[in-house]
Amino acid sequence: PMQIRTQRLSLRPLEPADAAPIRALAGDFDVARMTGMIPHPYSERDALAWIDRVGQGDEGIVFAVARDVVLIGCSGYMPMDAEHAEVGYWIGKRFWGEGFATEAVRAVVAHAFDAHGFTYVKAGHFVDNPRSQRVLGKLGFSPDGGEMRDCAARGEPVQCLTYRLDRERAAGVLRQP
Repeated sequence: PMQIRTQRLSLRPLEPADAAPIRALAGDFDVARMTGMIPHPYSERDALAWIDRVGQGDEGIVFAVARDVVLIGCSGYMPMDAEHAEVGYWIGKRFWGEGFATEAVRAVVAHAFDAHGFTYVKAGHFVDNPRSQRVLGKLGFSPDGGEMRDCAARGEPVQCLTYRLDRERAAGVLRQP
């Protein structure tokens, strides 16, 4: 993928040097437990293998989210069909509460609509993740049900609330700073 600049962040392709900071941030149980796929514990080798899969195109479109040059998280989307993609994101714990997830996901969603012409995008969060619920609410996502999803870090399925954002609604919401 290309590089995207927002007011405070740069979203860029992942590189092998990102494995150490990704391990340090995503290796925190409080971060990993809110994702479906990140195991706990999470090694630098795990992170490198994931970066490799991203490079092969097996993980959809993924961006490193950086503040200045410091990696603070990752965000991206997996095209599911011609109509829609599923958006995902995580931000390292010490960067929580500063609006970085909202800023990054706004840019990723805009890119997904622009680059692929999707009709809608979906996203989800585990039922015990109110921070993620606020991010999706601020970006105009509407509740779209729920399902049980595996959580690698917790080692069990967890109730996941799902959301949808249609292209027309996104056009208005995503223009706001």
